[in-house]
Amino acid sequence: MHSTIKVSNMSSSKQRTSGASDAAKNPFLVALGERVKSLRSRRGMTRRATALAAGVSERHLANLEYGIGNASILVLQEVAQALNCPIAELIGDETTSSPEWLLLRSLLEGRDEPTLREVRLAAARLLGDPSADSQRNRRIALIGLRGAGKTTLGQALAQSLGFPFIELSREIERLAGCDAGEIQALYGQNAYRRYERRALEESLAAHEQSVIATPGGLVTDAGSFNLLLGRCITVWLKADPEDHMRRVVAQGDMRPVAASREAMQDLRNILDGRSAFYSKAAIHLETSGRTLIEAQAALLQALQEPLNLPSADTSPAQHRPEPARNMH
Repeated sequence: MHSTIKVSNMSSSKQRTSGASDAAKNPFLVALGERVKSLRSRRGMTRRATALAAGVSERHLANLEYGIGNASILVLQEVAQALNCPIAELIGDETTSSPEWLLLRSLLEGRDEPTLREVRLAAARLLGDPSADSQRNRRIALIGLRGAGKTTLGQALAQSLGFPFIELSREIERLAGCDAGEIQALYGQNAYRRYERRALEESLAAHEQSVIATPGGLVTDAGSFNLLLGRCITVWLKADPEDHMRRVVAQGDMRPVAASREAMQDLRNILDGRSAFYSKAAIHLETSGRTLIEAQAALLQALQEPLNLPSADTSPAQHRPEPARNMH
């Protein structure tokens, strides 16, 4: 129900307006109205001038400011344009919560990806753990969708380097006392991400050198992904969507087979949505069309400089813990 209709009916009675409507006000709408009023005052604009610029009635804008008008997103967009501010500022996004945030947004707006990356790294150095740089080059974190080969290649890489291997999904389940599916079913996605962050923090604290296989969705949590980028050499294991699907089935999960067309399209959509985050990894490694030995040799070669490995350590002949087999 739109509040504007309720308000017009309530206007005939001051008692109803001051009583029942106050009790029924939604806290979000009240805060939204206060921000609109504050921004309008900051701009030195009257309510009438703001309403005219936004193309809405003055009464509609008044209802919005009083916290009793549930405006559509299109109306909010028009009001934001009239007040010359991002719509995020109206709805209370944290990055608009203070003048410093607003100044930072203004500085970063319109910058290209390489520039934003340099700013992020500079901020991490300024705000992060002073020992992060020295610890970073002894941990390797493998990121990518399920079926990219993170566990298979991670175990082989850890054995070659003599590093502990950590499968973060198992650490999450250990902390929660149940498997990942149960965590999400019982407590929801947000709870799973909290366990994921805790498992990552504990793993980083416990091991100064390690190979970490991460859940595919970790990159969607900015805090966890920032921690990973700052404390590890990140490696994006890339594969064709068909290989992702084949490897998932090879792991014993037959659910995608029941609706293969829909499952494949979902996988492509997820990969498209996450690729921009996966691409932040320091190393990109294609695993499609490679055996485990070939992928391992390629990764060791890519890690030679970051880990300060002797050239001989990157030779496949030095790292053959098992017969060549395909990634899965």
